[in-house]
Amino acid sequence: MSNLDREAVPSLCGGRGFVVAEPVRELLSPRHVKLGESTEVRRLLPNLGRRMVGAWCFVDHYGPDDIADEPGMQVPPHPHMGLQTVSWLHEGEVLHRDSTGSLQTIRPRQLGLMTSGRAISHSEESPRSHARFLHGAQLWVALPDAHRHTDPRFEFHADLPVVTAAGLTATLLLGTLDGTSSPGTAYTPIVGADLTLTGGTDVRLPLERDFEYAVLSMAGEAHVDGVPLVPGSMLYLGCGRDELPLRADSDASLMLLGGEPFEEELIMFWNWIGRSQEEIVQARRDWVEGTRFGEVKGYYGAPLSAPELPPVPLKPRGRVR
Repeated sequence: MSNLDREAVPSLCGGRGFVVAEPVRELLSPRHVKLGESTEVRRLLPNLGRRMVGAWCFVDHYGPDDIADEPGMQVPPHPHMGLQTVSWLHEGEVLHRDSTGSLQTIRPRQLGLMTSGRAISHSEESPRSHARFLHGAQLWVALPDAHRHTDPRFEFHADLPVVTAAGLTATLLLGTLDGTSSPGTAYTPIVGADLTLTGGTDVRLPLERDFEYAVLSMAGEAHVDGVPLVPGSMLYLGCGRDELPLRADSDASLMLLGGEPFEEELIMFWNWIGRSQEEIVQARRDWVEGTRFGEVKGYYGAPLSAPELPPVPLKPRGRVR
């Protein structure tokens, strides 16, 4: 998914200088952003004061939206570099196309994982004939310097491993949880899991002490380490945890995001992640001139235009504003 904000501003991310090295309970409020004609998202990352969780650097939650009489998600071709996109649905379907020739319909609890590497472009749209409701999350993972110029690729995994406990089902998107690993390609120590809690659940989820974590509420109401979470909110948890208490009086769904704190400092502008002003300027020039990012074939419509660069220099900084 693209960042469609026409007043794009640089996000200065990464670096360990502001990592919370102990457990915390920091509730993040979303910013509402319009995507296309009928989709509004709740943006949790980057957030004022909190830019990353491990290598996770962008989190949008959308829906459930009734799109029975609407076009649904319609995101024209747009570029990415230096990151991975993770498409995750609870309801509906999204048709993915990209400049490597990939064409894939993604459905609930199936992983669409696109590694942009040095450059890729893609589009996302609800199929012409689509389900009534659309509900999901779109996430980005920053690529470390050693892998950010890799060849672009798209992975699709319809069947993902599951970790279970009393009242808990955890579907693993990326990384490793409780000894179980996802087939999705990861370039940093990371975890992403979809948690389904049945009513009456009171369980403790094992964690990695060196990871920092956050939990996004997708549906229902659950208590995460004693903090009630409603859909569309996210709780940052810091580091230093061996386990996470979870409780739900009624059915609820969450997403667990975590990983080793990302050491490198980044610049995130529009749909690109770079390390310097020059890289972002070149990426914009290449997109405007139609080079490097390839062509998305089969999408009927014009690609997105890049926003203007800000008048001040872009500089990589730390993890918080």
